[in-house]
Amino acid sequence: TELHSAVVVSERFCSSSVSEDLGCRRGEFSRKHYGSVELLISSDADGAIQRAGRFRVENGSSGENTDYAPATWHRTDVHLENPEYHTRWYLKYFLGKVHQNYIGTDAEKNPFFLSVVLSDQNSKRIPQYHSILWRKTGTQKICLPYSPTKTLSVKSILSAMSLDKFEKSPREIFHPEIQKDLLVLEEQEGSVNFKFGVLYAKDGQLTDDEMFSNETGSESFQRFLHLLGDKITLKGWSGYRGGLDTKNGTTGTHSIYTVFQGHEIMFHVSTMLPYSRENKQQVERKRHIGNDIVTIVFQEGEESSSAFKPSMIRSHFTRIFFQTFSNDFFMCTFNRLKIFSEETVPLFGPPLPSPPVFTNHQEFRNFVLVKLINGEKATLETPTFSQKRQRTLDMLIRSLYQDMTPDLHKNMLNRRSFSDVLPESPKSTRKKEEARQAEFVRLGQALKLKTTVKGDTTANLATTGFCKKEPWESQSFCSNFPHEVVCADSWGQSLLVSTDVGILLIDEGQPSVQVFDKTLQIKQMHVLETLDLLIARTDKGKDSRLLVFRLSAVQKDIETKQMIRSKYDCRENKLERTKGCHLYAINTHHGSELRIVVAIRNKLLLVTKKYNPHSTLSSTSLLSSPESPVEEFQYIREICLSDPPVVMTLVDGPTGDSDNMICVAYRHQFDLVNESTGESYRLHHIETNRVNFVAAIDVYEDGEAGLLLCYNYVCQYRKVYPFSGGSPLVQPSAYDFHFSWNQVPYAVVCAFPYVLAFTTDSIEIRLVVNGNLVHTAVVPELQLVASRSDIYFKATAAVSGSSDSSSKEMSSKSSPQTPTAYEKPEFSPPSLEGEVPCKNLYKIPLSNLVGRSIERPLKSPLASKVITTTTSSGIASLPVMHSLSLSRVEMKEIANRTRKELLGKLSSFFSVILFISY
Repeated sequence: TELHSAVVVSERFCSSSVSEDLGCRRGEFSRKHYGSVELLISSDADGAIQRAGRFRVENGSSGENTDYAPATWHRTDVHLENPEYHTRWYLKYFLGKVHQNYIGTDAEKNPFFLSVVLSDQNSKRIPQYHSILWRKTGTQKICLPYSPTKTLSVKSILSAMSLDKFEKSPREIFHPEIQKDLLVLEEQEGSVNFKFGVLYAKDGQLTDDEMFSNETGSESFQRFLHLLGDKITLKGWSGYRGGLDTKNGTTGTHSIYTVFQGHEIMFHVSTMLPYSRENKQQVERKRHIGNDIVTIVFQEGEESSSAFKPSMIRSHFTRIFFQTFSNDFFMCTFNRLKIFSEETVPLFGPPLPSPPVFTNHQEFRNFVLVKLINGEKATLETPTFSQKRQRTLDMLIRSLYQDMTPDLHKNMLNRRSFSDVLPESPKSTRKKEEARQAEFVRLGQALKLKTTVKGDTTANLATTGFCKKEPWESQSFCSNFPHEVVCADSWGQSLLVSTDVGILLIDEGQPSVQVFDKTLQIKQMHVLETLDLLIARTDKGKDSRLLVFRLSAVQKDIETKQMIRSKYDCRENKLERTKGCHLYAINTHHGSELRIVVAIRNKLLLVTKKYNPHSTLSSTSLLSSPESPVEEFQYIREICLSDPPVVMTLVDGPTGDSDNMICVAYRHQFDLVNESTGESYRLHHIETNRVNFVAAIDVYEDGEAGLLLCYNYVCQYRKVYPFSGGSPLVQPSAYDFHFSWNQVPYAVVCAFPYVLAFTTDSIEIRLVVNGNLVHTAVVPELQLVASRSDIYFKATAAVSGSSDSSSKEMSSKSSPQTPTAYEKPEFSPPSLEGEVPCKNLYKIPLSNLVGRSIERPLKSPLASKVITTTTSSGIASLPVMHSLSLSRVEMKEIANRTRKELLGKLSSFFSVILFISY
């Protein structure tokens, strides 16, 4: 904390805003945080090569500086990835409730099962259909909105899951026993309980025989075991045993056990497993630890003297090794961590902090346990394990299909469709259906209780984890906001909002200020503080235009309260040739020039604004500039497309000289267009009947351009290579990846390490590097307002850090469109009859999502205080106009300066400590 405070820049010396640092960093990400792949060779004491293997090595180092000291630990956010309380849908949403299950075969004659339930999202009065599709390739889960007037059929649900052709149409399964079989299918996704190996290694040991032959461990090893969990007696143990003998003592008398966020964990500790003086290979110990997917190696001695390589351990099963060191320094114990993952294991978090040294034992324990669990889950996605799981799943599905087929022909009720209406059925049939549903629910509740008692449920996971503030937790920004929001952008700490009553400037804790009246209808806007610009697309249809304003002129009007501008006061602010535009985009990193691409039907208009960054800070430039900046923009060229674009994004080329690109989405494809030549190249074609384009987000992995292509339920990352011979290299590569959302979003925001999907009632938060789910926040009546710096949204409830797994789910009904009177779900009414829930504006600070090392306050346009900069001569300069993004070069300069400041403070700190101890 002291080191962090030492580098905080005071407000009066502030030269740029938090948005400058973070607005750029939100689109910058790197897989280097998760280590690099190396060829590791192990040899014996004589230097003879024993084994070799390729492993990804994580040591918390970016390769620039490996001489770390414990006090410079930088926090990384620690999350369980794909947590079971968000992924075990059948157990959470279906069992114990009336739901429908279907069976069918696809065009390739492969059987599949579909389950659908109507449930209330965490008692938020948001009815949704949760659907699970079981196929031999795995499970697919989606949420669909509920509408009492819109017909929903099985085929429409399967079509949303990209399953349109069938060999046999789906039929409903009425037998209650099907719930047992579907629960077994869901359990194939992985166990909720885990077993991990712990191997004690003395300094200088080079073979696994030597390590497994250590009869006892050191005092520091015992402290480490105590940190991991509790020492339990195996005989008579009734909890999760992880393959250990709890009756006859053949696997030792004691072990280490813990429960972490609802997961039971058993550790196979080498020194606690049976030891044999005659058997040098210690087969009994290797039998357990060698069959663990993840093993912790507690290494005695210093890291510099360690010669450990994963290839020293002979195992056909272990894929990940955690190497940990424990050192005492100045009456404190520091734990250091290094991780080796086999090359085929997908990336998993959390990434090691830099440096990978922990002084807080509780933080170290949480990090290790989360990393262990995430590592085992990631390993199950490797070809070896996933193919085995697919074979098992295929066998179970085919066997279940064969068992169910005779019953389908006997019972003609299964021919009803998903939208059939039960109240119109004969009274006798209705009574039979009521009895069947009662038995169906009773059996489901009994199954859920049995699973919970057995310890295979994660129903209480969300409430058993340690309490902490999550990065995505929102803050109240403006209460009781009554207006309809069209679009918005942040301006310092304020928010410029286009509403149905005009354009308002809102600051936290202050009354809103009207900037433009309602005659000016802004549909899209960008506030560019460094360029002293406000860009806005106004009106609609043929009357739409692109307007540009000077922020300083707008701010002057606000401060002097001279006038509220109307549409008719903005004639001088119209950009020529933009009439009829329906979309525009700007470049994210405008280091040397601002580029704007305006879409007018199927025509793209390229406009640029050259500027000198130093001139924007000079007093003469600010005073002498005309009020309208229209004359500073230059028309470059027109580019014709085959269709009007729905989504448009600018991608910076590596040189900026004839290699800048425009990503456009239309029809069933994403194309790349060369800004200089107008040539277009196919980037990605979508093989579905209906396409809902969401976004194309420009991201930069280690400085190289890439795109997150978002459509339907899919988010796909494509690396965009530099132009070669006039065309981009857009072929798929090993760096590309994709994942699926649980619900179709209308907006996607990237803030490394997270990518957030916004729907009408939820925010789905995943990791950019692997697409793994981290959290799903239920937010009623959600509307994303702005996201270029801090994330603002409008809703009736804020985003909390944890989910509520104990919420009561409403029962499903047999017909989603017209529920029967006896089974219609009841939603809890508002506190007062007829009361309309008020909507508030909330903010998720970008700094919480992407992290920061230097904290700089933002200047608000509504604040009377002026933030000034100080020159080397100590003379204060004019107020600085803040930017929402920096160039990548500027960002690296800030990072290097920050690092040098930290290292300088650290050197002074340790010099004092060494002097005192001497």
